[in-house]
Amino acid sequence: MTVKGVGILGSPRRNLLRIFWLEAKFEFFKFLRLPIYSLSILLFPTMFYILFGLSFGRGEFGPISSALYYAITYGAFGIIGAALFGFGVGVAVERGQGWMLLKRASPMPPLAYFLAKVFMAAMFGLIIVLILLALGALFGGLRLSVGELLSVVGVLVVGTLPFSAMGLALGYLVGPNSAPAVVNLIYLPMSFAAGLWIPIQVLPAFFQKLAPYLPTYHYAQLSLGVVGADGGGGAGWHLLVLGGFTLAFLIAAVFLYFRDEGQTYG
Repeated sequence: MTVKGVGILGSPRRNLLRIFWLEAKFEFFKFLRLPIYSLSILLFPTMFYILFGLSFGRGEFGPISSALYYAITYGAFGIIGAALFGFGVGVAVERGQGWMLLKRASPMPPLAYFLAKVFMAAMFGLIIVLILLALGALFGGLRLSVGELLSVVGVLVVGTLPFSAMGLALGYLVGPNSAPAVVNLIYLPMSFAAGLWIPIQVLPAFFQKLAPYLPTYHYAQLSLGVVGADGGGGAGWHLLVLGGFTLAFLIAAVFLYFRDEGQTYG
């Protein structure tokens, strides 16, 4: 016996995986069809890379070309934006619209909703990185082996996780009207101060001292370290900081989630 292609007596695990997959797929298509999100998330880092990254075309930053250096830093910038806006603004707006109430009333596992947003942000991040690397190869003389390409893309896309945790906490902390402004006030200064727009080495001393306290800095250094262009500290240290950052914001998000539920149903 089946209902719309899902077997009632079928494997519970298979049905659960199907629920997770469908939720993730439609979450991605939903945001893809929202021009205010998809175009801005894809075009903003691309525009920055064209204006600044490719302007230095054949130059070098340490052991790598400027085209690759900026592809990594602006790729990180784009992925952070996809995560923070997808979660921070997306969750806040859906709370305001009452969509979260419907989700809670449905039999869908709550985790499916959150993993779907992680998948959506990761897919947009993957698209951003591939666009920048393609532009670098076509117009900036960027050259990578297959192994280097997979490593750079992999590390950058995995960076979706810590900033998704941050975005989730923000989504439950702020309201739908204030969410875009709050996210921008955090996202843009944090990206600049970490050297994602301009190499950290040429920023004023104040920002160089501030940067190690920012998760964006450790994310950028971890990504640059794949091609031997990080500023030191070691991958283990950067992973530890990002892991602690992720855990802290996940704890905050869980607390805010239950607080929001209490305010709704209390």
